[in-house]
Amino acid sequence: MTAAPLTAAALLAAALATVVIGLYGNRLSRTTSDFLVASRSIGPQWNAAAISGEYLSAASFLGVAGLIAKYGADALWYPVGFTAGYLGLLLFVAAPLRRSGAYTVPDFAEFRLGSVRLRKVAMLVVVVVCTFYLVPQYQGAGLALKTLLGLPVWVGPVTVGVIVIVNVVGGGMRSITFVQAFQYWLKLTAIAVPALVLLALVLRDGSDLGGPLPPRVGQETTVAVETDVVVGVAAPAGIVVTGTVDGRSVADAPLGAPGEYALAAGTTLRLAAGAVTPVVAGAPGAGEDRLASGGGLGGDHPTYQVLSIIIATFLGTMGLPHVLVRFYTNPDGRAARRTALAVIALLSLFYLFPTLLGVFARQFVPQLLITGTADAAVLLAPSAAVGGASAVAWLAPALAALVAAGAIAAFLATSSGLLISIAGALSTDVLGGRVRDFRVAALVGGIVPVPLALLASSLELSRSVGLAFAVAASTLCPLLVLGVWWRGLTAAGAAAGLVVGGVASGVATTLSIAGGLDDDLLGGWPAAIVGYPAAVTVPLAFVVMVVVSRCTAATHPADVARSFARMHLPEHLGMGADRLPGD
Repeated sequence: MTAAPLTAAALLAAALATVVIGLYGNRLSRTTSDFLVASRSIGPQWNAAAISGEYLSAASFLGVAGLIAKYGADALWYPVGFTAGYLGLLLFVAAPLRRSGAYTVPDFAEFRLGSVRLRKVAMLVVVVVCTFYLVPQYQGAGLALKTLLGLPVWVGPVTVGVIVIVNVVGGGMRSITFVQAFQYWLKLTAIAVPALVLLALVLRDGSDLGGPLPPRVGQETTVAVETDVVVGVAAPAGIVVTGTVDGRSVADAPLGAPGEYALAAGTTLRLAAGAVTPVVAGAPGAGEDRLASGGGLGGDHPTYQVLSIIIATFLGTMGLPHVLVRFYTNPDGRAARRTALAVIALLSLFYLFPTLLGVFARQFVPQLLITGTADAAVLLAPSAAVGGASAVAWLAPALAALVAAGAIAAFLATSSGLLISIAGALSTDVLGGRVRDFRVAALVGGIVPVPLALLASSLELSRSVGLAFAVAASTLCPLLVLGVWWRGLTAAGAAAGLVVGGVASGVATTLSIAGGLDDDLLGGWPAAIVGYPAAVTVPLAFVVMVVVSRCTAATHPADVARSFARMHLPEHLGMGADRLPGD
């Protein structure tokens, strides 16, 4: 079987396995509690695998390796932040949130502050955060199917959307728990095996990964530029261009001198064997630059970029609705803490492998650095490396198929969790809270992000997810941290912080997705803040919540002592009771 049919078979098998396991879970889903929180019956082992499965999204499976290949050491803050965020979740949120007895984040807001209006605001924030996070999942599906099978980019979002909607509508949380636990182990296998194979090849051949950059292509290579891009050319020898360069139409024209060139969409570059690969502007151009920290991820103010990434990924985890709802499914607070601890171990193991693949991608698929579409590195590097080694070339189709199965699992697992959060918030706060309402909300929530994913196709996956983390860190994180630990929080303060943090981070995210970072529109500090808003919007949200709460101190809930006792005292003292949907 050739590579394309085998890859298609792997994608189909992974999708069918997802549906079949989901159908098994559907048999156990009957009540609203089953659909929202699996009747709070999921133990730490199952829940940790399920959380890891839904958390390891398109950004983790594809985007992390792509950013490391493109930008080097500074991109490592993404996997570090994605994992370290669970330390904050473990220390500050997991157990008290479970003891609150709430079903959703808006439900927690009403429980803590006694305001139906605040609950509505929190519901809107949950829907916005989940929608922003669904966009890169659908975006990654389009990239994967186009790269692996040559399908139109819209096929991926539509396919993933249909499968996820079927699973969520059929069985809700109880159904997708089994699916996501299975998908974690599938994703781990799909990324670990190729990474270890490439590591073996590099060790066998004695490749110098610390050698000079940019890398050279090993054979004649043709690269099609699909979006406008500016590239830096260190050595123009052996490079011929057809298309639009710096606004001029050319045909089979060599590049005259080293420097930066603006390539329009539709331009084609032909690189002779041994030619030095052009690199997208802003990416490291030499080996020592790639290994050194402080260069950022392209653009101005790299130190600010890195700081903002750390804040967004570390604090954003505490505000992700699809992660938080998982802790409602634990039987008690102790199980929630054990779940968070196990997740840290599972994520740490996983992120070893995309890091390796990102390091190897520059050697085996350097042409990806020309177009900036380095997200395809995980999809292409294993088969490119193995295909170039005659002794093991037969492995190339199998590795491509395995990576394809892992990629589709990444999109499906995370999308399922996000859709559960959207459906839970809409069904309990807008509709009647019945199983039928949950299903209608899931259908609507699964369709809306499809056109947004097509608009965001030029933004790197980890960048897209980082923006969703920034919105979560600027809204739900302050609400939860202050709601759990500060008695002085009021409904007015919480609502003001949600609105200010949500609008500020949401506008930045929308501009980034829509292409507002173009140098003709923004530059300098405005571009840095729009592209990486968390370092500004997160402190702003916390300050607004505290200041407005101080100004409205007379309105804080009368039963705040009881709420705190329920969240912080052990369950066996009998202070807590699970809330029912709509209570």
